This record gives sequence, C-alpha cells and structure tokens, in this order.
Amino acid sequence: LIYFFARVWIPDPEEVWKSAELLKDYKPGDKVLLLHLEEGKDLEYRLDPKTKELPHLRNPDILVGENDLTALSYLHEPAVLHNLRVRFIDSKLIYTYCGIVLVAINPYEQLPIYGEDIINAYSGQNMGDMDPHIFAVAEEAYKQMARDERNQSIIVSGESGAGKTVSAKYAMRYFATVSGSASEANVEEKVLASNPIMESIGNAKTTRNDNSSRFGKYIEIGFDKRYRIIGANMRTYLLEKSRVVFQAEEERNYHIFYQLCASAQLPEFKMLRLGNANSFHYTKQGGSPVIEGVDDAKEMVHTRQACTLLGISESYQMGIFRILAGILHLGNVGFTSRDSDSCTIPPKHEPLSIFCDLMGVDYEEMCHWLCHRKLATATETYIKPISKLQATNARDALAKHIYAKLFNWIVDHVNQALHSAIKQHSFIGVLDIYGFETFEINSFEQFCINYANEKLQQQFNMHVFKLEQEEYMKEQIPWTLIDFYDNQPCINLIESKLGILDLLDEECKVSMIFLGSLDGQIDASRSEGKWPRLSNKAFIINILLTSKEVEYQCEGFLEKNKDTVFEEQIKVLKSSKVTIDRLILIRRTPLTRAPAKATKGRPGQMAKEHKKTVGHQFRNSLHLLMETLNATTPHYVRCIKPNDFKFPFTFDEKRAVQQLRACGVLETIRISAAGFPSRWTYQEFFSRYRVLMKQKDVLGDRKQTCKNVLEKLILDKDKYQFGKTKIFFRAGQVAYLEKLRADKLRAACIRIQKTIRGWLLRKKYLRMRKAAITVQRYVRGYQARCYAKFLRRTKAAIIIQKYWRMYVVRRRYKIKRAATIVLQSYLRGYLARNRYRKILREHKAVIIQKWVRGWLARIHYKRSIHAIIYLQCCFRRMMAKRELKKLKIEARSVERYKKLHIGMENKIMQLQRKVDEQNKDYKCLMEKLTSLEGTYNSETEKLRSDLERLQLSEEEAKVATGRVLSLQEEIAKLRKDLEQTRSEKKTIEERADRYKQETEQVGINKKLIEETKQLELDLNDERLRYQNLLNEFSRLEERYDDLKEEMTLMFIKAFMCFGLCDFWLLLTLVPLDMSLFLKLQKRVTELEQEKQVMQDELDRKEEQVLRSKAKVSGAILPEKLESENKKLKNELNELRKALSEKSAPEVTAPGAPAYRVLMEQLTSVSEELDVRKEEVLILRSQLVSQKEAIQPKLNEDGELWLVYEGLKQANRLLESQLQSQKRSHENEAEALRGEIQSLKEENNRQQQLLAQNLQLPPEARIEASLQHEITRLTNENLDLMEQLEKQDKTVRKLKKQLKVFAKKIGELEVGQMENISPGQIIDEPIRPVNIPRKEKDFQGMLEYKKEDEQKLVKNLILELKPRGVAVNLIPGLPAYILFMCVRHADYLNDDQKVRSLLTSTINSIKKVLKKRGDDFETVSFWLSNTCRFLHCLKQYSGEEGFMKHNTSRQNEHCLTNFDLAEYRQVLSDLAIQIYQQLVRVLENILQPMIVSGMLEHETIQGVSGVKPTGLRKRTSSIADEGTYTLDSILRQLNSFHSVMCQHGMDPELIKQVVKQMFYIVGAITLNNLLLRKDMCSWSKGMQIRYNVSQLEEWLRDKNLMNSGAKETLEPLIQAAQLLQVKKKTDDDAEAICSMCNALTTAQIVKVLNLYTPVNEFEERVSVSFIRTIQMRLRDRKDSPQLLMDAKHIFPVTFPFNPSSLALETIQIPASLGLGFISRV
Repeated sequence: LIYFFARVWIPDPEEVWKSAELLKDYKPGDKVLLLHLEEGKDLEYRLDPKTKELPHLRNPDILVGENDLTALSYLHEPAVLHNLRVRFIDSKLIYTYCGIVLVAINPYEQLPIYGEDIINAYSGQNMGDMDPHIFAVAEEAYKQMARDERNQSIIVSGESGAGKTVSAKYAMRYFATVSGSASEANVEEKVLASNPIMESIGNAKTTRNDNSSRFGKYIEIGFDKRYRIIGANMRTYLLEKSRVVFQAEEERNYHIFYQLCASAQLPEFKMLRLGNANSFHYTKQGGSPVIEGVDDAKEMVHTRQACTLLGISESYQMGIFRILAGILHLGNVGFTSRDSDSCTIPPKHEPLSIFCDLMGVDYEEMCHWLCHRKLATATETYIKPISKLQATNARDALAKHIYAKLFNWIVDHVNQALHSAIKQHSFIGVLDIYGFETFEINSFEQFCINYANEKLQQQFNMHVFKLEQEEYMKEQIPWTLIDFYDNQPCINLIESKLGILDLLDEECKVSMIFLGSLDGQIDASRSEGKWPRLSNKAFIINILLTSKEVEYQCEGFLEKNKDTVFEEQIKVLKSSKVTIDRLILIRRTPLTRAPAKATKGRPGQMAKEHKKTVGHQFRNSLHLLMETLNATTPHYVRCIKPNDFKFPFTFDEKRAVQQLRACGVLETIRISAAGFPSRWTYQEFFSRYRVLMKQKDVLGDRKQTCKNVLEKLILDKDKYQFGKTKIFFRAGQVAYLEKLRADKLRAACIRIQKTIRGWLLRKKYLRMRKAAITVQRYVRGYQARCYAKFLRRTKAAIIIQKYWRMYVVRRRYKIKRAATIVLQSYLRGYLARNRYRKILREHKAVIIQKWVRGWLARIHYKRSIHAIIYLQCCFRRMMAKRELKKLKIEARSVERYKKLHIGMENKIMQLQRKVDEQNKDYKCLMEKLTSLEGTYNSETEKLRSDLERLQLSEEEAKVATGRVLSLQEEIAKLRKDLEQTRSEKKTIEERADRYKQETEQVGINKKLIEETKQLELDLNDERLRYQNLLNEFSRLEERYDDLKEEMTLMFIKAFMCFGLCDFWLLLTLVPLDMSLFLKLQKRVTELEQEKQVMQDELDRKEEQVLRSKAKVSGAILPEKLESENKKLKNELNELRKALSEKSAPEVTAPGAPAYRVLMEQLTSVSEELDVRKEEVLILRSQLVSQKEAIQPKLNEDGELWLVYEGLKQANRLLESQLQSQKRSHENEAEALRGEIQSLKEENNRQQQLLAQNLQLPPEARIEASLQHEITRLTNENLDLMEQLEKQDKTVRKLKKQLKVFAKKIGELEVGQMENISPGQIIDEPIRPVNIPRKEKDFQGMLEYKKEDEQKLVKNLILELKPRGVAVNLIPGLPAYILFMCVRHADYLNDDQKVRSLLTSTINSIKKVLKKRGDDFETVSFWLSNTCRFLHCLKQYSGEEGFMKHNTSRQNEHCLTNFDLAEYRQVLSDLAIQIYQQLVRVLENILQPMIVSGMLEHETIQGVSGVKPTGLRKRTSSIADEGTYTLDSILRQLNSFHSVMCQHGMDPELIKQVVKQMFYIVGAITLNNLLLRKDMCSWSKGMQIRYNVSQLEEWLRDKNLMNSGAKETLEPLIQAAQLLQVKKKTDDDAEAICSMCNALTTAQIVKVLNLYTPVNEFEERVSVSFIRTIQMRLRDRKDSPQLLMDAKHIFPVTFPFNPSSLALETIQIPASLGLGFISRV
C-alpha cells in the first residue's frame, strides 16, 4: 500500500522519471492516484488497467547520493538514475559503485583526482573503504591477484566518448605506479608509452568523441612472483579500416595522418612531400581537420618519443611515416573514364608517382593494375579493364589493406618491446572495448560490435549470478534460483551452425543469395530476429537486454566480410625496393591459438589462406578472449556518456538511461533486487537501529538481540534472512526500517519539542505574570504618588500663604526699621566727626611736643659726648707722652734699634700708602655725598610732584585693581594652561618621534625578519633537496651492494657446480650488467651535477645570509637575529662542505684502494697548502695593519719589524716544507700509477690467455687452464722467494748495526766505571726503597690492536642487542667507546688506524640497518649513537665554537693530530639516512592504525550514525584485521617516545621525530577524509576534534607542545571544524574562508561536496553555497593539489649537544665482550 505523503516516481517523456508526492492514500481498486509534482502542480495519475502496477517508491533523502547503488532500499531504474545525477551534478563525483560494477560518467573536464598522491592514498586500501574510483578497482584486482593467486581482468566498456580509453589508461598507470618493475628496464614506462602510439594510429575524432578508439584492445600486464611488472602483451580487435578512406561530416581520419601533416615542415619529413591536411582526399572529407585544444605537431613529438622508448629505431619510424604518407598520396590518385567498363590514369600523375617513389614500386605496374584486374579460369587467365567506380573501390581497398598491415606490424612491435624474458607468474588484463552501437544505418561493423557485447553481457550476467549464489552459500541462508536475462538465443542466431556468420562465410565462397539463406535462419528464430516490413535488404535482431530492435542493412556485408583486395596490387607492393616497406607489407597475420584443422585441396590453395573472412577471424579472436576472461576474475567498469554535446558536468537523463540499460547496470540492479539486495552486519544493524529497541531487548549477544527485534518489527519472515555474519533484507525493507527509525526519532523529537515548548510557554507565562504584577505595582504606585502629590500641594499652598503673609508684614517692618536706622546713622555720624576733629587736634599737638623735646635732648647729648671725648684725648695724650719718653730711652741702643726697625720702612711706606688711599676714598665719598644730596633734593621734589599725581590717580587705581587682579588670575590660569599644553605638545611630539622611530625600526626589523624567514625556508628547501639526494644516493648504493652480492652468490654457485675451468668460462660468458653499470655511472654524474648546482645555490644563499646579518646588526634585537644568521651560516657551511666533499669513488674510480688513498692524501695536502697560504696572507695583512697602527710607538731597535721578518721566514719555511711534501706525494703517486698500469697490463694479458683458452676444445681447455694455474702459482712463488731474500738481507743488515751499537754501549759503560773508585762501589750499602703505588690517571682513551678492529666492530655494532644496552647501560655507550678508540689512534698519530676504524664503523652501521632496518628500536638506537658520535667529534675537535661548553679536563681530551671534519660530514649524512629510515619505519607501523583509530573507531560512543551500506562492504577484499583505536595510536606513540628516551636521543631530535609522526597522522587522516564520502558528516567532525584533542593532551604530557607537532595537525583541525560549522548564509561562507586558512581551495570545496547527513535532521550543502565559497576563494593563491603529501619528510637538523660525561669515568661492561680493549 502507498500512504499519504509518500513520494513516488512516475514516467515522464522529457525527464524520463519525475518525482511526485501522494495527496491521498491508495486503496486497492483505485484507478487514479492524486499526486503533487515538485514544480507545484497537481496531477491525476492513471494506473495501467492491465498490469495495475503502482509507481516506484522514492528512497529516503538520507540514502540519496550513496557510493553504492545497491545500498538503496528501493532498487529500480529511477532511483539509480536520480542517485547518479545527484552525485554527478551536485557533488561533482563521477564514479559510483553498482554492486561489482564501477559506473564512470565522463565529466568532459580535467579533474585533479588522478595524481600520484591519489594513487598512494588508494594503494593498500580495501575497496569499500574509499570513495568509488578507477584506482579502487585496480587496487582490488592487484590485491586479489596477489592473495588468490589468480589472474584478473578489468573490462572497460561504454559508448564512444564515454571515457573507456582514459579509464583503461588510468588503470594501467595505477599498476605501473604501485607495482614497479622487476628490472631496471622501466617496463612500466614502456607499458604507458604504448598508449600514445596506439591512440595515434587507432583513435580518431567522431561526432561523439574527439579521441574515440576505433578498435578494441586487450592488454595483459604480466607480473613476476613478487608481483612486479615484467612485461605486457596487447591484442586488438576489429580495426575500423573504412575510416582510412571515408569520414562522415565533422569527423576525422586517424590522428597520425594529421600529426604528419602538421609536422610536414620538419627537415626529415621533406622527402614525404606532405602538405596541409585539406590537400588530401583521405583527410578532408569530414571537413574538421583541427581538434580544439589539441596541437597535432606536439602530439607527433610525443608519438615519436614513445616509439623511441619502445625500441622502434629512427629508420623504422621513417619507414612507417613513408607508408602513411604513401596512403595519403594514394588517396589523391584520380581516374578518368574511357567508357562505361574501363578507365585510365593520366600520364605522369603526380600523386601516383609520389606514392610509387615512397613505396619503392614500379610506376607502370602500379598504374596498370589500378585500372585492370586478372580473372583466372580453369584453362586460361584474362586481364580485364575495370570501370572508374571499381578502380576507385580497388584503390580504397588497397589503402585499407596497407594501413591494416601497418597497424598489425606496429602492434607486433609494441608486443615485442613489452615482452620479457622472465617467466610470467600472473597477469592483469585490461579490456578496452566498444559498447552497443545503434545508428540510423547499421552495417557490418555495428553487427560485429554488438555481437561482441552480447557475448560480454552473457559473461557478465553469469558472473553476477555466481557472486550472488556464492554470497548466499557463504552466509548459509536458503536461496532460490534467480531468474535473469539470458541472451544465448541471440548469440546462437549469430554464431551457431548455419548462423549469420556461417551464412556470410558460405556466401563469400559460393555465389548464393545471402538474404535468401538468412531467411530460413531468421524464420527458425522468430523471437530474436525478423525482417523489416518495407525492405528486403535488411534484417532485425532484438537486443533483449535493452528491449530494443536493431536493424542492419545487408548492403556491403559481403564485401566487408571478404575484405577483398586484388592480388596483383599486393604482388606489386611485395616487389618493393624498400626493405622496411617490404618487411611490413609481406608480414603474415599471426595465427590465433585456436587449432587449425588440416584440409586437403589443390596445391594453389595455400596461396589463398590470407582470404579468411573478417567474421571468421573476429569470431575466433572473440572466443579466445572469452576463454581468457572466463579463466580470470573479472572487474567491470561501465563508462557513461552524460550528454552528446561534450558539455562539462551536464546530465542528459535520456542518454544516460539508454546507456544504463545497454551496459547491464540495470540488469545488475534487477538481479540484486530479486534476491536480498540489502545486507547489514549485526553490529551495524544494532548501531543503526538501537533507537527501535527497548532497554530490556538489549542482550549481551548482538546477534540474538537483532533477531528478537526484527521478529517484532517485520512480521513477514520472508522479508529477511539471518546469515552467519549478516542480515539479508528484501528490497524496500531497509526503507521500512528507516521509516520506523525516522518515526521513532520524529516521535522523540516531538516529545522533546513538546517538553521544550511547554517549558518555553511556562517561562513565557511566568514572565507575563511577573510583568502584570510589575505593571500593577507601578500603577498603584503612580496613583499613590498622585494622592501624595495632592496632599503635598495642599500643604504647600498653606505654607505659601503663611510665608506670603509673613513676607508682607516683614517687609513693612523692614521699611520702618531702615528709616529709623538712616536717621540714627546721620546723627551718629555727625557726633563721630566732631569727636574725630577734636582727637586729631590733640594728636597733632602731641607730635609737635614730641619733636621739640627730642631736638633739645639730642643737643644736650651731643655736648656731653663732646666734652667726654675731649677729656679722654687729653688724658691719653699725657699717657702717650710718658710712653714716648720711655721708648726714646730704649731706642738709643743700636741693637735694639736694629731689632725694632727691621722692615719698619716698608711697613711705614705701606701705611703711608694706605693713608693716602683712604684720603682719596674719603674725598671721593664726600663728592658722592654732595652729589647724592643734590640728587636727593631733586628727587624729593620730583617725588612730591609724583605723590600728588599718584594721589590723584589713586582712586582710579583702586577701581582698576579689582579688574587687574581678575585679569592677572585669568592670565595666570591661561599661562598655566599654556604651559600644560606646551608640555603635552612636547610629550606628544616626543611620543610621535619615538613612535616614528619605532615604526621605522619595526618596519626594518619586520623586513629583516621576513628576509630571515625566507632564507630559512630556502635553507630548508635546500636541505630537503640535499637530503633527498642523499637518500637517492644511499638507495643506489644499496642497489649496487645487492647486485654485488647477487653476482658473488652466482659465481660461488657456478664454481660449486661447474668446477674451476667452467667457472672461468662462465665468468666470461655470463654478461655483466653493463647497462646497469652505465646507468649507475650516469646517475653518479647527475648527482655530481646536482651537487654542483646546489653548491652554487648555497653560495648564493650564504651571501644573502651575510647581507641580512649585516642589516640585522642595527636592529632592535641584533643579538637574536645575529645568532640566527650565524646558525644559518654554520648550517650552510656544513651543507657546502657536504656537497663539495661528498663523492662516490666506489663507482667512478678504477677500483684500486692504493689509488684512492693516494688521491685522498694529495687532496688533503693541497687543501693544507691552501690553508697555509691563506694563513700567511692573513698574517701579512694583520702585521701591516699593526705596523701602520703602532708606527709612532716603535722603538729605535724595531723589535716588531724583526718579529715580522721572523714570521716571514717561518712562513717561507712552511711553504718549502709543503712543497717538498707535495713533490714526495707526487712521486709516490707516479709510482702507484706505474703499479696500476702494470696491473692493468697483467689483467689484459690474463684476459687474452682466457680468450685463447675459450677457443680451444674442452679437453685442451682444461689442460690450458691447469697449465696457466701452475704458471701463475710458480710466478707467485718466485715473487715470494724474492721478497724473502730481501727480508733476509734486511735482517742481516740490522743484526750488524745492532752489534755495532752494542759494542759502543759497552765501551761507554767501561769508561764510566773507570771514573768510579772501587772503594765507593764496595763500601756503599744497598738500601731497600719503598715505592708507593700511585693511582692511575686515565686519559679517556681505549687501546686496541690493529688485528682486533674487526672483532671490536663485530661485538660493538654488528652483534649488539639494543634492548640490553638501552636498559642496563648509559645511553650512547657504543659512541663513547668508538670515540675513545679514535682518540687513542689520534694520540698515536696513526692516520691509517683512524681512517680504518671510522670507515669500518660507518660500513658496519649501514650493514646493521640494512639487516634489521625494519626494527624501530634498532634504527632509533643507532640514530642516537650516530648523533652522539658526531657530537663527540665536534666537542673534542679543538674548535673554539665547540669547546666553550667543555670543562678544562674535557678540553685536555681534544684531538691533537687530525682534523676529522670530513668524517663529521660523512657521519652527518649517515645520521640523515638513519633518520629517514626511522621515519619510514614508524610510518609503516602507524599507517595501518591511523585511519581506523582517527576516523573509523567511535571514540565517543553513540555520536556517529551508521548508514546503510552496499555490496562493496562485503567484498572479498575486506581483511579480518584487528580494529585499531585511538588508544592504540597513543600506546604506539608512547612506545616510540620511551624507546627514543631510553636510547638517549637528543631532545631536539625527538621533537623533530614527533613532529614528523604527527604530520603523518594528520596527512593520512585528512587524505582519507577527502576520499571518503561516508566520513564527511557533523558527527565525524566531532569525533576527529576529540581525537585531535587527545593527541594534543599527549603532547602536553610529554612536554612537546613547542615541537611544532600541533601545527602539523592544523589542516585536519580545520577540516573537522568545517564539517561542524553552519553552512547556509553568506556570513557562514565568510567565516569558513577566514577559518580554513590551512586548507586549500580544492580541499574546502571537496569537503563541502562530500558532506553527507547521517540523519534526516541534517541538511546537505547547497550548490549555491559551494559556488559562493569558490568565488570568495578565487583570489587565494594555493596549490591545486587535493591531497597532502603523506610521504613528505621535513628536513632534519642535528643541533650540537655537548656531553657533560667525563670520558675517563666510563667503564666498559664485561657483557659487551670487549676484554681485548684496555683503558689508557
């Protein structure tokens, strides 16, 4: 039944199917359905009264756009068509699964989904885990080939222009990329190179396709036991030869002809005498010689390059082009009619002449046989002229024959080039074949094409039915035979005995009426064939698959089946003088694998074998193809052409439905719908429909829980079946369950909405009640306030009256009181003035009395003083006279006089001078006093006048004083404001200047920082290039070592099997892989060239760093920037040394160790000489500058000059010593070269002897080899005897010298004894001496013998177990031990020992990593020890930059004799290689966990919903692997971190490893998210963000937040946010554009296109919103690449990390087995 609101599909003549909604419930017996169309119209849909079939139900919206059509609940044609249209138009997805079929819709636009990053993403993935893709089908075929040991086939079919060739090309590209080749011959490149050749000679432009394949091909790609490509083989079917001579309107001939015409101006093509394509009859008929967007000249270059790669030489290529040009000229040959039965060619006809010249045939013969033919009877032969029409047809037949022969020859040559001598273990076939073709006029070609498709469709149906049966049997569910379309009657009509093909062959042999013979056969098969009503020249075959009748015109069937060409013309071509042309044209068609029956006939019958009919050949090749396909596991790709106008992403429903019906997609749907199309695992069913279960229904057993629930939900048990691992549903049951689920969720939503709405309404009611109460409160308050206001007003009126009355009375009182006060004031003023006058008079009298009395008192006082002074003077005069007399008596004595008058004269003179000066001063003062008195008087008068004037203006001043005071206050205030404004202005100006300076400085600093960042980026790029180059070099080195080991093993086996003599024979007969050796040499040369280029780049970067360093020195943060630039400079210098000093002598040198040692010594000497010269120049410049600076301070002896001269002499001495050393080394080099030359001569002589031995018979060869061996041993014995004699002579000479020295020592002892008396000797007693044992002071060195070096390396590196060392001993112990051994060799000044130890160490580490390179613990251990060894070489190198962190004791341990900078670089390169290997190991460990743990596993249970899945989730490629979770990833990360910490890895290096790990996690997760539609949902975004937060928490716990690891997850974080944000309005688009700055535009658009709602309550992203995003992001310049490069490795650096461990304290544990080493 169909219920109200159900949506259905109804037929429509324009849109094929149209969606509508039911307006009224359907009841049985109703003849009309009331429908509402989507465009808003109502419709009455009448049911078919005969069938009474109801319209198809429409799937829920949540199922629309599924990856697999079989996931749809309702499986029918409209659902399939709608799903494909939604995916193609809305989501821009061109691939969709339909069960086992991949449906590919041609987008007519280049899409970025076929890059190598996409290939890597699909490699190793299960088919249902990723979005549909041609790469997924190819991966499935490759995986099943390796797993099931069974050959595979990929069948690509579709109409012309549907994209078959491109799909097949991408499938082959996938195999070539993921498998590689088993040899260095690059077979995968040859396989891919066959495509442009076959496209040029087999593809052409048609009205439906610009690059349509006009032939079918089946390519078998062969693999070895390791499933690497070793070769390929191609088979072709039914080339459309008629296109060579005829093209319809708007079509072209084969591409190769237009490529030749476009390249006619090339010098090598002048001889072909070609021109424009419009000048040839065979290329101008279509009227469209140019394809838009295609350059035929460039395509010709690609074609020639592909030919060269496939081994077609230039001469053969020119032969091919000559034949093709000859075909073009042949088409221009014209005929003139003589009469109705004969014709002729004009004499010296230029096109025919050019054709004969190019083909190397005789002009007259070809001209004759183009216009005549030979008729043979039983008795005689006739030569008959032919008409113009017959001659034209014969010319065209010849052209088609030549092109077909050329096509077959090229195919054979391509197969030869792709053939491999290695035994093929398995293969994958790719079939690119045409689909059903129906035109207005269908001829023999369409008949053969449709016959082939009928066979393929039969095979496809059988395979689909077989898969369904196997699935039911595997799940052990009862099943019934499914009725499917069987086209065997149609095939029998064509290929059975006396079928159409047999009748055609019979007609070609015997003159019969083909239509008459066909009449009986068609009458016998009425259901499959019939005759048209109005024609007797055609027949109709019914294609049951499409329910369509195809009418074939019989005209031309016989001719095309015969493929007739005159034998005389063939004979003329076979007589060609051009060898290549004759080789191509005489080629016989290779026999098929079908056994040929022996026939008896006339002897001349063998000459007519080539006349086997086209139909017979096609049937045989088709039977062979079907046998091959039936012996393989097929995979189907159906290509759909969306429209006939080649518009990008335009979907024509009519054309799509026609192709879906024809290619079997709908038949697959029908077979699936007939059984149980929907399949769920029990866990998926439980997760999806948990909402339909009650808590009591949930049991511990998921299977039993699902059974109980289904029995309650679906009462009809025939609608489902329970398998072992899955539940099988009939068509429509999943939609019913989805409806129940949606109803349950809708009911839950309604309940939630009801509760929420009730809660909201109650809150609204409470708010309204509260508001009403508030309003009432305010109203009542207002009324109360109004009453209170009335009361206040009444009270106020009374008070106003009171106060007014009081005011009136008070005013009257005040008037009276004021009058009284005025009278009182006048009276009291009068009395006061009288009293004042009286007091004033009394006061003035008192003043006069005061002055008179004072004057009298002063006169009396002066007189008294004068008398007193006079009395004092008299008395003092008397006393002075007495004293004078006394002094005069004393002065009479001379001595006294002298004593008293010493210096008296001077004093008197001084006193006299002082008296005079005082008199002068007194006079001056008196004059001044007189002048001052005059001035005083005048001033007094002036002041009196001024006083009177001032008294007049005093009143005015008093009035203005108040005003002045106010103005002064205002002025002071203004001055204060002015000062404040000035200070603020000054402050602002200072701030502005400071801000301007800071801005300028910040701009400079910003610019410098940007330059520094750019330089850092450039440095990282250069470091990355260098490390990639190093990785490539190590790969070649490993390849070289592997080949050496293989050759050694091969020689050992040969020696064991064949003996000594045969071994020497095998050694010469087995060819060395010279091509590989030459390739290695070429690769090394390329590496050296790249090193040189990188050297130049690094020099340029170094100059930029130096310039930026000079600029940064004046910045705000000069120290920081300068340190960064120094760091950059040091790293650049290290890279520069690495590039300049790294070489590969093992590959390029002759191979002699002595030669290499000598060259290294010469290099070191020349470098030392350069260093000494530079030091001399520096010293000279410094001395000159110092001499100029301290020239004034030099003493007369010129000590500094003497010092300078001494240094010059020392430098000259050093130069002379260096020159002598250089000469000695050159002499040694000459001697060694002589030895090398002698060895070469000996080698040549040995080879000559060996060659002579090989020419002898086996017995003589054995004798010669034995004789040669005896001779060699005799020569060696003679050489040894000569050396022994030399040693004996040396021993005798040393013995003589020893005797002489012993004699001299004895004489010296006797002389000393004679000087000592005998008594002293006898009397001197011998006392015992106590010798105290001194504590041994170790020097931090380890001593070992030279012969123990291999033992040391073996115990310390090769056989060391990292786990024990890491847990029980100090980190980096092997590195410390090796460095202490190096120190001792340096202490002994033994360069050979140092070199040998370091070389053995490096080679041994490489061996360990090669042997156990997949073990993370081993790789981490040796990375840590290599870095520690490198740091030790730096720390104890003696360089100041590395010594500043050392203790004084550690500085004493520095190396003294050797500079190991070269080996530091070699160790740095080795550390880089180990780091890259470590990254690859952890990537291999993490990769299987990432997708499952980060995307698939539900960390937050119940958030993600499970949608219905299709057939692809149950393919055989799904492995039963353990499910990884996020905890698995975190545990693995903890394991990695703990191992690295235990091994003592540098913290900075650990940060780089963690950053790389997080980048791998983020990149793989994001790539899978971009390729999986089922993962792009809101809930999955929430899961991802939670998982990322757990990773960030792990970083915090490990204190690694500053490692840069979090930043690598930013693209993934933004992708998860993009899944969760709102995606509707323009504001949302703006927010998305600003938020997703770490994602590219392609990634943002891809995520939006893939966004899929899991529940019906989510909404899809509209197309208009996606276009808005694209418009906003169109100016963003980012990479067009869709996926992140998961293989990218960040450049690694090894910051210097000195060790605080003292070397002398290191103890060597006995567990290492190094007892032969002693501490020094």
